[in-house]
Amino acid sequence: MAPLRFSANLSWLFPELPGLPARLRAAGSSGFEAAEVAWPYAEPPEALARAAREAGLRVVLINTPPGDQEKGEMGLGAVPGRQAAFREGLEQAVRYAKALGCPRIHLMAGRVPQGADPATIRGEMETVFLENLRHAAGVLAQENLVGLLEPINTRVTDPQYFLDTPQQAAAILQKVGRPNLQLQMDIFHWQIMDGNLTGNIRKFLPIVGHVQVAQVPGRGEPSSPGELNFPYLFQLLEDEGYKGFVGCEYRPQGDTVEGLSWLRSYWDRQGHPQAGQ
Repeated sequence: MAPLRFSANLSWLFPELPGLPARLRAAGSSGFEAAEVAWPYAEPPEALARAAREAGLRVVLINTPPGDQEKGEMGLGAVPGRQAAFREGLEQAVRYAKALGCPRIHLMAGRVPQGADPATIRGEMETVFLENLRHAAGVLAQENLVGLLEPINTRVTDPQYFLDTPQQAAAILQKVGRPNLQLQMDIFHWQIMDGNLTGNIRKFLPIVGHVQVAQVPGRGEPSSPGELNFPYLFQLLEDEGYKGFVGCEYRPQGDTVEGLSWLRSYWDRQGHPQAGQ
């Protein structure tokens, strides 16, 4: 059983540091070998690639652009009437992924449009999402990239988000039927929506391309107080043969580096070369 590989989510970790280059340096100094970031688009891709190299980091995940956040958009993949904008954003994400050597792009589904009735528009949104995903799969395949679908919980985090359970995401992936589209498992969202983590991890892990972790309900470090037993979950992922990255997408409850004691303990048990840092 190979040890898990962890990625620093720089949209969440090291919030005290301004800009991604500084956060990349901090992640490298903290022992990480990989990083991920939701939206890297405020920085030139070449500058980010250089900063990642200098920090000794691989960038393993970025998201497609969110759209117009001032208008409440949070992804465009399933949003009717925004297909052209989704495809433009996909092209931008691919440019960044190629420059960064990043193999995976989270294809954000987006929210039910403001004023729309979720029950009546869901069918149309799935049709749009399927169309956009088929297009994206072809574009990504040309560059040997993987697209990911992430369910986001609608009970707490984003009540209007279209894609909110692993069952829904897996059904959509099956309908699209493209091998370079996979599931992104954020354990925080899965626990809030459905629980049954042991069963769901075992069921869906064969189509999972990336994992993210945070404690529930506070979304803090895995070692912070909450309802999830992360030593058990990490062992389960190992036992099930998960080979991808585990993204640390959580809100530090204090200093980011001090809050990484849980990860240094894991590394120490695994003989990680930077466990003592």
